Amino acid sequence: MRTAEELKNIVKEKYGEIVEKSSKSCACCGGDEEKDYSVLAEDYANLEGYNPEADLQLGCGIPTRYAQINKGDTVVDLGSGAGNDCFVARALTGEEGRVIGLDFTDRMVSKARENARKLGYENVEFVLGEIEHIPIPEYTADVVVSNCVMNLVPDKTKAFQETYRILKKGGHFSISDIVLKGEIPEGLRNDAAMYAGCVSGALQLEDYLDIVRKAGFRELIIQVKKKMDLEEEIYMKYFTREEMEAFRQSDKGIFSITLNAKK
Repeated sequence: MRTAEELKNIVKEKYGEIVEKSSKSCACCGGDEEKDYSVLAEDYANLEGYNPEADLQLGCGIPTRYAQINKGDTVVDLGSGAGNDCFVARALTGEEGRVIGLDFTDRMVSKARENARKLGYENVEFVLGEIEHIPIPEYTADVVVSNCVMNLVPDKTKAFQETYRILKKGGHFSISDIVLKGEIPEGLRNDAAMYAGCVSGALQLEDYLDIVRKAGFRELIIQVKKKMDLEEEIYMKYFTREEMEAFRQSDKGIFSITLNAKK
């Protein structure tokens, strides 16, 4: 059993490599960097504020689409990567708003700041820190967004408590994430490359929702729920062909969801 610190280091190293190589492969769903596993990455191209240099295709949804961001809002993006969702949020909150991106990978924060400088955005900032200990004062955010990141955090209870803390009263979040329904093989869950890509750190859906509720959130709404289908060669590491087909056709599996909830 890996410690929380070991798991964080795995994620940090993986995502550091991605930004270093300017890779377009998705750490979300596979360990072979020579292949494209971006099976969950959504198409941002037609969204206002989209910047291709900030899109590393590491997400599993478009949380800003359901975030109900208004002009002048303060938006915090947890696990902001190279800034993709921050720049889309900035288009919604306008010049009178404020967007704060948080990431715990130095190279991601540096890349995001570089992207913001190129775009000339003065109301978008990026800070280094962990979601379990967010370096942002309480009651800061009108809206919190996050894209395929909470599943990578070892202490999800603390992560959602911190999310609750930084939100203003009446604020809300829109979070895209990976959850499970039914059990998947232990080997798949413990594969380091898969952990850095969302799957091994994922919880059962009901357990995930229970953590959100216990953090104090209400009016939980799943806006999107989509079953993920990995590359066959990944499944075949852990299943026979017959088991793989049965797993694919069942209601069990790995899902991306976009969840909204209010403080």
